Amino acid sequence: MKILVTGGAGFIGSAVVRHIIQDTNDSVINLDKLTYAGNLESLSTVSGNERYAFEQVDICNRVELDRVFAAHQPDAVMHLAAESHVDRSITGPADFIETNIVGTYMLLESARAYWNGLDEMRKSAFRFHHISTDEVYGDLPHPDEVDVGEMLPLFTETTPYAPSSPYSASKASSDHLVRAWRRTYGLPTVVTNCSNNYGPYHFPEKLIPLVILNALDGKSLPIYGKGDQIRDWLYVEDHARALYTVVTTGVVGETYNIGGHNEKQNLDVVHTICDLLDEMVPKASSYRDQITYVTDRPGHDRRYAIDASKMSAELDWQPQETFESGIRKTVQWYLDNQQWVNNVKSGAYQSWIAQNYEERG
Repeated sequence: MKILVTGGAGFIGSAVVRHIIQDTNDSVINLDKLTYAGNLESLSTVSGNERYAFEQVDICNRVELDRVFAAHQPDAVMHLAAESHVDRSITGPADFIETNIVGTYMLLESARAYWNGLDEMRKSAFRFHHISTDEVYGDLPHPDEVDVGEMLPLFTETTPYAPSSPYSASKASSDHLVRAWRRTYGLPTVVTNCSNNYGPYHFPEKLIPLVILNALDGKSLPIYGKGDQIRDWLYVEDHARALYTVVTTGVVGETYNIGGHNEKQNLDVVHTICDLLDEMVPKASSYRDQITYVTDRPGHDRRYAIDASKMSAELDWQPQETFESGIRKTVQWYLDNQQWVNNVKSGAYQSWIAQNYEERG
């Protein structure tokens, strides 16, 4: 197969690209605008491979999208390009509406025009895989909100949408567009909704890399509210395997939830990182002493939790990493890859991009 991956220079997208190039015989066209979170250094291990190609294109640019489809003739699309940071969506929602909604519409229309021009065999085999988030479902009851012994619910593929932030609302909208293009035009789509990812090459604005790097720099480790928000944590390489499984064997029109089976309170996650750093990079005092509590953000969802049983039963996928094994690997990766970290902190990765690529459109 030849797979067009949008957002392939981002955190999850780069993991998908690395997995396809390193662990399969398929080819990848990486289409990425290279915003602040797009980092081609995350693809240094595959960038010279003959099965890998890169296109610096904004998914809102229909002309350039049509050019890419015509030039590369992909057999499938894996759509990961998105603005994804909740805090940024609260202070500046416009970029989220433009990229996540308008961009998805442009990509759907370009893909539909390309798909309509394929011969019947290629047309029937084509897939448009839209990668989304569990945040579209809103939040779930917290353990302190239910009676002792009462079973806590999980997000399933049929959970009603109730997004809380501009980010999750924009992703919910894109999910609806993808399903509408399937229903109205017959475009062969499949949707996945995942829990919180973590692992190597994660941009330092997100909780886990932020805590690791702040701890090492002697900075405060900010915790929203009481830190009792619960997330289901999914190791990014497990997610990449799951996404490839869906695009190659998933059923058209279906939705699959992908989770790590690792519900953790944010404070417990931070404690775990501090304890690992106490072991790996010991200092006079514990890294836990750097924890501070800050005012909670508006509309903060208290609990997410994914029921991934459909992925397991129908597509034979299971996460390989526990949270304990995955977080240890993650902390070690940041300790071992200081040059990548320094280039992100300094902005050097963007300077390199500017010198080597001229953005189209």
